[in-house]
Amino acid sequence: MAKQYKVGIYCRLSVDDASNSAKAKGYIPSDESVSIENQYEILSKFVMLNGWIEVKTYQDDGYSGGNFQRPGFLEMLEDARHGLINLILVKDLSRLGRDFVEVGRYTELHWTRA
Repeated sequence: MAKQYKVGIYCRLSVDDASNSAKAKGYIPSDESVSIENQYEILSKFVMLNGWIEVKTYQDDGYSGGNFQRPGFLEMLEDARHGLINLILVKDLSRLGRDFVEVGRYTELHWTRA
């Protein structure tokens, strides 16, 4: 039997992302932006198409990816540690964080519950 994934969707948009995005500059239509809504829509569809369970959405709107002390991110980690979710889904790794060494540490973690 295949493992049942309980998914936590994580979306992040920094102030810099919003002001520097191609959408903000009028280069691409809004449906192609990196907005929180767009990230959630893409990820939610992916969860549904794979038959996984979407448990919770976490978001940090206006937070830099260089800092991992973000409220949504920290809540998500706690939920993972407690087994509420067993898969974290992001649009791309830059949404998880901009410090790619630290992001690598998180992607290698395997949570165990006592």
